[in-house]
Amino acid sequence: MIGLVDPGTAELSSIATGLDDLVRRVTAHAERARSAGDDERAAELFAVERALAGAHRRLTRLTRSVPGPGQRRRA
Repeated sequence: MIGLVDPGTAELSSIATGLDDLVRRVTAHAERARSAGDDERAAELFAVERALAGAHRRLTRLTRSVPGPGQRRRA
């Protein structure tokens, strides 16, 4: 049974990829705000970036630890 992927895990992996893209986009906006001297906006955007990056890490970790069909959870 090679190549079986749990559809739920595959979708979560896809969501993690989308979060990674959002992190990059928010980072770009934060850096532009900082360059423009808008420190308050930059700080808020960097806070959003950290939250999204944390969500991405957690989701990626979850997709790696969730067993596929017919597999047992890793100890």
